[in-house]
Amino acid sequence: MSEDIVLDEWELKLEGKLKELQACQEEKGMNDCLTCEKTFDCEIRKEYVRAVYESMSKGAGGGFEF
Repeated sequence: MSEDIVLDEWELKLEGKLKELQACQEEKGMNDCLTCEKTFDCEIRKEYVRAVYESMSKGAGGGFEF
């Protein structure tokens, strides 16, 4: 039995941001962001982290702390 998986707008945005992040890593020949000199100043990474949070909160807003 096959179930169709429906992605909501936040999951779609997350997928897009993940692809951007992976493309950047591939372009620079890196496996992750932590080895990049721009780790904490990278807009692509910041947008990806924001998309992860939004996909978890489904746009409910608020902040998050680590």
